[in-house]
Amino acid sequence: MKVLSTLQDPTFQGRDYSRLDRFFLHYIKDERDLPFIYLTLRISLTLIPLSILLFMPFVTGWIWWTVAAVHFFISNFRFKGPFGLMLHCTSHRPFFKPEYGWMNNYLPWILAPFFGHTPETYYSHHIGMHHPENNLEDDDSSTMTFQRDSYRSFLAYFGRFFVVGVRNLLDYLRLKNRAKLATRALTGEIIFAVICVGLCFINWPATVLVFLLPLVIYRLIAMLGNWTQHAFVDGEDPGNAYKNSITCINVKYNKKCWNDGYHISHHVRPAMHWTEHPTFFLKTIDKYAQNRAIIFDGLDFGQVFFLLMRGKYDVLAQHMVNINNTFTDDADAIALLRRRTQRIPVKMDVPAMSQVSVATA
Repeated sequence: MKVLSTLQDPTFQGRDYSRLDRFFLHYIKDERDLPFIYLTLRISLTLIPLSILLFMPFVTGWIWWTVAAVHFFISNFRFKGPFGLMLHCTSHRPFFKPEYGWMNNYLPWILAPFFGHTPETYYSHHIGMHHPENNLEDDDSSTMTFQRDSYRSFLAYFGRFFVVGVRNLLDYLRLKNRAKLATRALTGEIIFAVICVGLCFINWPATVLVFLLPLVIYRLIAMLGNWTQHAFVDGEDPGNAYKNSITCINVKYNKKCWNDGYHISHHVRPAMHWTEHPTFFLKTIDKYAQNRAIIFDGLDFGQVFFLLMRGKYDVLAQHMVNINNTFTDDADAIALLRRRTQRIPVKMDVPAMSQVSVATA
């Protein structure tokens, strides 16, 4: 196991702003989100033109395939993670000031479809269901009833989400009297589908590459991420954010994807700004120890997923942070990891929200 080392994850650092910075700061609510502006510009000036080029009739043969390869790399390896977590952050905290509120539609309605997000579905699912239910029974993306160190269980989990996830989301939102969110999600799904069908008549290979393949990839990655973030759940206290989520520190992923590794504190305080998580983590470190929270140093969610699926509990334990000597040794940590990956019966009587998971959407 590891001792807690100096955090290398990003926090807000004030600086002198350029004239261009000050221009953009006039529009956004929080100066700490200025990096989102420049990411949005980079995506808009590269991915959208490449996508349009793929639909042009004069782009054929090896030129089309070259553009397609560049597009695929930029979309899935350079921008998919940063964009997805930017959308996540701006779902919890509006990006633009109220007087420019219409600009908040640019990410979910214009850019998101290029990464496989149907408009409004992410917000409706994440804000309307996942956080209120906190991975408990009524959360359709809950991991509790699955054996969380099993590839077979993960495939069942992903398959169910991919086939009936949107339908279940709509049913949930209507049941909970969140009709506006249900309407937003359904509208986004329908418009995305209609546009894709229409574009298939123009150029079906480009439509598949630009919109449909990213949709499959995104939904797979989203479920892989949620599975890993909630892979280790205490069956006796599944609503406790310190016991149903994990935290990954000191990884490149946190620099690239806006401290997304701090999933425990995100569930404790969903609206907390992404730059505040490392500081909040240190201030509340004793709670992590009290709840035997799982903290990995040097592993991101993808690495945790594949180590877990391969049963490499010894490697996982080596990267766990032993706060306040909570764990006796690696064997003690491994026992806890194994216990928290076990299926939790769906009919168990669990509280709607633990006292320590005080989050509200």
